[in-house]
Amino acid sequence: MRKENPIIYADYPDPDIIRVEDVYYMCTTTMHVFPGGEILRSRDLLHWEHCAYAYDALNEHPGQRLDDGKGIYGQGMWAGCLRHHGGLFHLVFMCNDTHSAYYFTAENAEGPWTRHPMAGFYHDPSILFDDDGRVYIAYGNRDIRITELEADLSAPRPGGLDRLVIHDDCDGLGWEGSHLYKLNGKYYLLGIHWLKGSLRAQGCYVAESLEGDFRGGEILCQPFHGRNDGPAQGGMVQTPQGDWYLMLFQDHGAVGRIPVLVPMRWENDYPVVDGVPAYFEGETVACKPLVESASLRNGLSDVWQWNHEPHGELIHQDKNGLRLTTDRVVSRLPQSVNTLTQRTFGPRCSVEVTVEGGELNDGDFAGLCALQGHFGQIALTREGGSYALAMTTHEGEMARIPWHCASVRLRACFDFETDTVRFFYLDDEWKQLGGAHQLRYMLDHFMGVRAGLFCYSMEKYGGSAVFADFVYTIV
Repeated sequence: MRKENPIIYADYPDPDIIRVEDVYYMCTTTMHVFPGGEILRSRDLLHWEHCAYAYDALNEHPGQRLDDGKGIYGQGMWAGCLRHHGGLFHLVFMCNDTHSAYYFTAENAEGPWTRHPMAGFYHDPSILFDDDGRVYIAYGNRDIRITELEADLSAPRPGGLDRLVIHDDCDGLGWEGSHLYKLNGKYYLLGIHWLKGSLRAQGCYVAESLEGDFRGGEILCQPFHGRNDGPAQGGMVQTPQGDWYLMLFQDHGAVGRIPVLVPMRWENDYPVVDGVPAYFEGETVACKPLVESASLRNGLSDVWQWNHEPHGELIHQDKNGLRLTTDRVVSRLPQSVNTLTQRTFGPRCSVEVTVEGGELNDGDFAGLCALQGHFGQIALTREGGSYALAMTTHEGEMARIPWHCASVRLRACFDFETDTVRFFYLDDEWKQLGGAHQLRYMLDHFMGVRAGLFCYSMEKYGGSAVFADFVYTIV
């Protein structure tokens, strides 16, 4: 079986990877969506499935729930560190909206996960449990520091090591994305930087001790997969057979930042990368898909995430489908609570769903969206007691036609070779509404575009819509 690289053509950025016995685990950034702190599982590094979320909610402030006119798009959970030590799985990450550290543990990767106190804020953290029982954290941007923590990770250890190991005043993105390891008595610090006029580059520094000099530089700087974007930032792992791999990510336009598997070898106790393969040969391994179709009538699987922490009292499911009710008036899609999303997949994918809007109020919109800063949507709407279909983007309403009833079948087709989405409705045959909408990966959401189901009110809240028979197709 041939498995193409990137191994997952979807938004799973900032990967950190470990192996426990014969199972690999990978955590990635989940930003503003909930549940969050997602962990994937694999038995061969090529085929991955959902394993767990570390949390359903953080309950920190109104912005995480899109309350009080606030939101955390592009913030939330960033760049986690996953480790297995002392019979426990450990997950540490930062939230940029709270500017706080979060530390969770679990006996099994599948959970339950328990949160513990952790003071401070550490950009792109990496935890090292050293052989002598001491614990260290590497972190930072441009200035990379290593700080000793208390044994329970609750705070920096008074009088412990706290030193600057790398300073980078380059014209571009300075070193960040720390991943700290100890191998054969030496300390290895992986990181990335992005020099002006060059590509994102993966680097490695090595020292004989944490007090010693870290020496090294770039180990990988090359375009890949037809894009002038270098795979970089991630962790390394050894297979049971003794082979070594880096799990990095590549910026890939609107679909997001996608995982790339890179073989590495050792030469004079230093990692060497000979290139990034376009594919791997291996056996087919059964695993659950990372996206899926759903009737929406009997629960939601773990492939679904909400655009922010959900308001459960507005969500109901029964034999008819998933009902989303509004409790506020908003002016545009990103302000809508309870937008239910799945990742999009490249190179092309499509989603479709039936929307029943008999209980929509005038000024309500319910439908399918491409959720990002440059969002696009197709919706069933109601005005003056009559129904219409409307295609809207971040720039405003692009197209509208009258509609003859309270229900409609909608479709969104994503093409990540052109970074566009097209919206359709079923009227005996599929018909496009509006033109192709250009998608853009931007830092306002800092996330690959999501396919989503939404219902929001622009005039009077309290209306609702029912969604059923969701179909997801990867082309």
